[in-house]
Amino acid sequence: MGTGASASPGFSITPDYKVHVKTGDRKGAGTDANVYIALINDHGQRSRDIKLDCRFKDDFERGNVDTFPVSNLPNFGKIATIELWRDDAGPNDDWYVDTVAVDNVSVNERYMFPVHRWVRDVMKLFINEYDVCLPQDDYRPEQRQFELLKKRRFYQFECKAEGLIPQIKDFPVDESFSDDYKWDIVKLKAKLMLQTKTIQMTTRSWKKLDDIGELYTGFLPKPYGMENWRSDKEFGYQRLTGCNATHIRLCTQIPEKFPVTEAMLRPLLEGMTISEALSRKRLFILDYEILRDLPCTNGRKICAPICLFFVNKNRNLMPLAIQLHQDPSENNPIFLPTDPEYVWLMAKMWFNNADASFHQSTTHLAYTHLIIESVAVATHRCLSQSHPMFRLLAPHFIFLIAINTRALAKLVSEGGWVDKCMAIGRIGMFEIIRRSWSRWSLQKQGSLEKDLADRGVDDPEVLPNYHYRDDARLVRRAIHDYVKTIVDHHYTSEERVMSDFELQHWGKTLCSCCKMKGVPNGGAFSTAGEVTEIMTNFIFISSVGHAASNFSQYDEYGFPPNYPSFLFGDPPRDKTELTEKDILAQMPPKDMTLSIMLVTKLLSDRGTNGLGDFEVQYLHDTVSLQALKQFKADLLRVGAIIDERNETREEKYTYLNPKEVPNAISI
Repeated sequence: MGTGASASPGFSITPDYKVHVKTGDRKGAGTDANVYIALINDHGQRSRDIKLDCRFKDDFERGNVDTFPVSNLPNFGKIATIELWRDDAGPNDDWYVDTVAVDNVSVNERYMFPVHRWVRDVMKLFINEYDVCLPQDDYRPEQRQFELLKKRRFYQFECKAEGLIPQIKDFPVDESFSDDYKWDIVKLKAKLMLQTKTIQMTTRSWKKLDDIGELYTGFLPKPYGMENWRSDKEFGYQRLTGCNATHIRLCTQIPEKFPVTEAMLRPLLEGMTISEALSRKRLFILDYEILRDLPCTNGRKICAPICLFFVNKNRNLMPLAIQLHQDPSENNPIFLPTDPEYVWLMAKMWFNNADASFHQSTTHLAYTHLIIESVAVATHRCLSQSHPMFRLLAPHFIFLIAINTRALAKLVSEGGWVDKCMAIGRIGMFEIIRRSWSRWSLQKQGSLEKDLADRGVDDPEVLPNYHYRDDARLVRRAIHDYVKTIVDHHYTSEERVMSDFELQHWGKTLCSCCKMKGVPNGGAFSTAGEVTEIMTNFIFISSVGHAASNFSQYDEYGFPPNYPSFLFGDPPRDKTELTEKDILAQMPPKDMTLSIMLVTKLLSDRGTNGLGDFEVQYLHDTVSLQALKQFKADLLRVGAIIDERNETREEKYTYLNPKEVPNAISI
């Protein structure tokens, strides 16, 4: 710890205050410059200039906390504001400060000053206790405006391709990973490829399906899907607990383009007619019309299938029929569970290939990574670091822009992993995102309860065993209560909301620059409830939404027949009997299979702390700390409920236990 701060000769060295400075853990955060502070008490009195310097110690190193005793300020009282600055001495003078805490030794009180800023040599920083206020209440608006204008230079929007969700134009250095080696997916994949000795590369193709199991050792355990991929019950469970569990919907009428008949389904409907099954809400559907005529990399083709499901007397969701293309015809048959084994398996694999293509493009990349990046850019541009809503959202943006930038450069680049290991390739992925984004609305797909109701799957009695829905509801309720406490504390009236010009600018930016539909009142917020809802939705997407779509990837994709990202050849056009050899002929070869396994395993790892255990604490005021304490308690309770549920579930669902849900999208 530090041994002193400068004082005049002959003054008492008994400390009246202790100043604790935490330098941020980010690239270039440490400084060799001379650092100074002045303390301002709650009566507006300012202390002398105090040089912060520990003898015989290299102060202000990245990630470190340095403590400096301050003497000769007796009875100075409560510290309300700090004034912080540095000079430009030394070769490394840039300095990023996380927090400054000031202890009043005589009364054993601590005053907290969250900084979370670079301290420049061109101006002094004035930071109030807790540094959280609405812009209309800030009595130093010049500093606030200067910081926002500077931020807007570094956080600018750009659409990487026409029709995509706007992202960051140029990568800001401030968004860099703290430990680069940990996050280089391509290097990690190459390293693991060398370590994986089990694959026999004398031939590229598989001789039998069981040969794929020889790959699973060490880093690559057997994925869940390997044991269950043939089962119709497990195929149904994929819609409820897999990585694309947000699209199954109640079927209220059979589409004309999907001409299933009573004769086809009679053996499968437990004595019901199609009309009776519809009226009893027992039929569910997935229609990938959005994939019709999809352009793909290298002219490859995927299906645009329709699948009908039935909740049977055992409360299991079972597939009834699959049509692989949108338009009925003689060479577009409806495949049934009563068809020969490998004919039905092949139809399910081609359906899952389409499902996987939609999952990676939309459910995973667009609806979590890209939406929240767009929100992050808007937040940096519009909300001051002193704004309570900035501080509320900030923990959920950590490493997001960095991982998105790296993923686009390494995985989604031309000739990258997506081009090589997904049938749609980069061209198809971008086109799916374009089509999906044009239909997405924050007030529908972006809001859990409204989305469930829109799809007709909100009632557990209608669709049982929908573990994603049941667990997500618990976590979202905890997020909502946490957010509401903080929002209501700052927005005590409608006038407070409408007078917050930073918030109003943020809302308009979400609509105009992010191109986001469904923002309340076109971004003109008028009530605290509207603010609570949108903040809850964004935190939910960046935590729960991403966890649900990401962390089951290896269990799904890790055994390619279970959830194939790539199939060779053409989908079946008739019901000619098939064999295991026909299945193998459409499977990815050994090297591609291993690449799929390794990348989905890496992507299934956690990158940040569990929800509520923030890597960086941005809110320190009493109300926010109490809200966070309650939030953590609520999440522990939710985790216990989910653990208890999993004791009796036939299919355990662990992905949304709060301890498994990271704060942010960082992988």
